[in-house]
Amino acid sequence: HLLQRPFRGRFLVRGLFLVPYALPIYTAAMIWKFMLDRSDGVVNAALSGAGLGGGNFWLLGGNAFLSLVVTAVWRLWPFAFLALMAGMQSVPGDLYDAAECDGAGPWQRFRFITLPVLRPVAQVLALVLFLWTFNDFNLPYMLFDQSVPSAANLVSVHVYQSSFLTWNFGLGSAMSTLLLLFLLAVVLLFLAATSWRRRAS
Repeated sequence: HLLQRPFRGRFLVRGLFLVPYALPIYTAAMIWKFMLDRSDGVVNAALSGAGLGGGNFWLLGGNAFLSLVVTAVWRLWPFAFLALMAGMQSVPGDLYDAAECDGAGPWQRFRFITLPVLRPVAQVLALVLFLWTFNDFNLPYMLFDQSVPSAANLVSVHVYQSSFLTWNFGLGSAMSTLLLLFLLAVVLLFLAATSWRRRAS
């Protein structure tokens, strides 16, 4: 919302925000793998310098899922930023000016103008990000190699391990089919909900 207003260096700031999404996934995973390293990682060094501990195993045990979530959010949030920013640019500036002349404050303009316009964009964005992250295999595989901890053992990783490590292609095919059916059910529910809401309005 703040980046919609013109200011000096806005183009540069927008470009910097898109850097994580522009990086290849291998580069992004390696950056976070080095940062989360127990011995030489920046995260543990920062925590130790701030007196909040240090020496944590971020890529092992229960912290592995948190590390995976942070890495995935860092890599994908620029896509959400870009989509929402494009949606906000579709709002005519005259609409904000008219609301301001009528006495609407910043919060009222954001609530009654910006949010309704962004609702369809946010719904599609949530669906796309859900589909991307639910069956993501590249990021956990590159972050943990083949020794993925049980806390970060996603369905896609489990399908790979069953198919190509234990050579149980039957189990891997069954899980892949169930994963496909689940994602199709989510998409159909989303389409049905949006269609019902459109008819109701």
